[in-house]
Amino acid sequence: MNGLSNLEIALDLIEFGIFFAILTLLVKPVGKYMSKVYMGERTFLSPLISPVEKWIYRLTGVDADREMNWKEYALSMLLFNFIGFLVLFLILIFQNFLPLNPEHFKGFSLPLAFNTAVSFVTNTNWQAYSGESAASYFTKMAGLAVQNFLSAATGMAILVALIRGFSRKNAKAIGNFWSDMTKSTLYILLPLSIVAAVFLFLRALYKISILTKRSIFCNPLSHKAAL
Repeated sequence: MNGLSNLEIALDLIEFGIFFAILTLLVKPVGKYMSKVYMGERTFLSPLISPVEKWIYRLTGVDADREMNWKEYALSMLLFNFIGFLVLFLILIFQNFLPLNPEHFKGFSLPLAFNTAVSFVTNTNWQAYSGESAASYFTKMAGLAVQNFLSAATGMAILVALIRGFSRKNAKAIGNFWSDMTKSTLYILLPLSIVAAVFLFLRALYKISILTKRSIFCNPLSHKAAL
C-alpha cells in the first residue's frame, strides 16, 4: 500500500493549521452566542428560528418559561432518551418492513440492535456493523442521524443545567430541559451542521481539483474524478 504523497501531507497539515486557527478565533464569539441562546436573549438567528421554536412549543404543549428543579430535569432527560432508545431499537429491528430500503436489508438482531441503540442514544456512536451493507436509508436518516442530533443536544442541555446549578447557589430551579433541548438543536447544532456540510463539500472539491491538477468547474469530465 502506497503512503501519502508529500502534497497530501502538506495539504493535511495546512488544513489542520487553518482549522485550529479558526477554532481558536471562534471560541469567544461562539461562546457569547451560546450564552445568549441559553439565556433566552435575541440572536442574529432569532428572526429565522424563533417562529419555529415557538411552533414546536405550541405543538408539544411545552411551557418554556417554567423552570424545573433537578429531579424534574433529570426525569425529563431520562424519559426523553428512553423513548429515543426505544424508537431507534424498533427501527433497527423492523427495518426490513420500513420504507427506503432498496437493498432489502434485514432487521438487526436483538443484541446488535440493543447495542447500536444504546450507543447512539448515549452519543458513543460505536458501530459493530458495516453501515453500507446493514443499515437502510431510512434507518440512517430517521434513526441514527436523528440521534446524532438529539444525543448531542442532551449532553449540551445537561452541561448547561450543571452550570446553572453552580451559578445559582440558592436557587432550586436549573432551567427547562425541553427548552434547552430545543434551543441546542435549532440554534446551535442545525446551523453548525449546515456550516460543516458546506465546509466539507468545498474541502472535497478543493482536494479533487488540486490532486488531479484540473478544475472541477471548468473541465466537463472532471466529475468522473469524484466518482
